[in-house]
Amino acid sequence: MNVSTKAMDKSAFTGAVLSKLRRRYGSSLHTELVNRNIVELFVAVFLSPQCTDKQTNRATVKLFEKYRTFGDYADSDLRTLMRLLSGLNYYKTKARNLKRSASIIVNRFNGKVPRTLSELMELPGVGRKVANVILNEGFGINEGIAVDTHCAVVARRLGLSRKKDPAMIEDDLKRKFRTKDWGSVSNLFIALGRDTCTARAKRCEDCVLRNLCPSSTAE
Repeated sequence: MNVSTKAMDKSAFTGAVLSKLRRRYGSSLHTELVNRNIVELFVAVFLSPQCTDKQTNRATVKLFEKYRTFGDYADSDLRTLMRLLSGLNYYKTKARNLKRSASIIVNRFNGKVPRTLSELMELPGVGRKVANVILNEGFGINEGIAVDTHCAVVARRLGLSRKKDPAMIEDDLKRKFRTKDWGSVSNLFIALGRDTCTARAKRCEDCVLRNLCPSSTAE
């Protein structure tokens, strides 16, 4: 780590991290899940846990051709829905939960995606990470930080959290970054995690944060 960064206060450090990541990956990153509207965004993010974005996008191509509204999903034949989702991990559970969640959205929320973390997490199959992504990507609302494997690995290597539980990592990150940056934190950490700071191995010499990161092995 660059010796000068040791004297940085927490605010200066997190600000420098975001600045470098934005210069490297852009300031307006969004999910790689393909979607054209809020219904498709909800469904894609809903189906994404335990799957790669590529897996999810392959499944949603045909899904989005057949179902356009939450009413369509609520009224869908469960066996047909399962067949369309069969390329995804836990597809049977996801199909059941998607149908149930769509029905709740239609009946309780007038066919509109809820705009609060608590309401979203009342839906079957929606956890904190999914809810945070939907709020940030769909509405620009920052109620929390979506912590996936990439985000968790980067946070620990940067010394921003020592926790393993995603919810606890999220709490640590929320205390260290400004609310308006929460959505960016997730997307930028994911970009870095996919690029040079992977869970399996880190390539510090190629990392944009090599002179800032306390875990860096770069000379």
